[in-house]
Amino acid sequence: MTWFLELQPWTQALLAGLFTWGLTALGASLVFFFKGINQNVLTSMLGFAAGVMVAASFWSLLAPAIDFAENNGSKAPWLVVAIGFLLGGIFLYITDKTIPHMHFGKNQEKEGIPTKLKKTILLVFSITIHNIPEGLAVGVAFGAINRGDTVTAVTAATIAALSLAIGIGIQNFPEGAAVSIPLRQENMSRRKAFFYGQASAIVEPIAAVLGALLVSHVQSLLPYALAFAAGAMIYVVVEELIPEAQTTQTTKGAHYAVFGFMIGFTVMMMLDVALG
Repeated sequence: MTWFLELQPWTQALLAGLFTWGLTALGASLVFFFKGINQNVLTSMLGFAAGVMVAASFWSLLAPAIDFAENNGSKAPWLVVAIGFLLGGIFLYITDKTIPHMHFGKNQEKEGIPTKLKKTILLVFSITIHNIPEGLAVGVAFGAINRGDTVTAVTAATIAALSLAIGIGIQNFPEGAAVSIPLRQENMSRRKAFFYGQASAIVEPIAAVLGALLVSHVQSLLPYALAFAAGAMIYVVVEELIPEAQTTQTTKGAHYAVFGFMIGFTVMMMLDVALG
């Protein structure tokens, strides 16, 4: 832990982002062992990812954002967090409507500007867009470490950031499989399906570094940035993950999504509260 504490926040964020990407790649590698994926398993995976992101949005991002806003002397910390949260959602909305992509659901609707890109590329773009807030959340969390006034405070902030990275990494594992295996079902080769599955998360270390650098150099933006990342993640959950998890028509199938969500939320909450 000592050597990690001595690294610059952006370096810590880079390593954490590479970790979350690595678990995505590990999940995508399941395509070499399975050609198909059970609908109930996929539904559970999506619900699990949604649960982790919702828990992380509050425990790891919004709650600390309020604390930082209060410590900065803000007379209305709730307003600071509300502004950042809404801007995060607006940013994802604009990105959703601008960058061409296709949803994984049954209808596989296209969004963004018109394009002639292949269907598989559009599917990967969909996940790539939604990995941006995850990487940003990790980066901002590590950028917040600079705010610690004592060794104990810095260590606690580092552990909290690590718990967030671990939680996002855990949910990236099934997410990688949820990308690569459906691509394999589209008759794509295993190698290509794996490549696109892991490539969907390569944006995470990039976004993590940018987030860490931003809040490290402009400390006043920290509460806004934390809330911004939370708003972007909640947008992904409500706009993408939950609807996709509910695509099954049976009541039994819908229950898999619900319990997946609850387990994901519980895992992330335990990680953040126990370690952070």
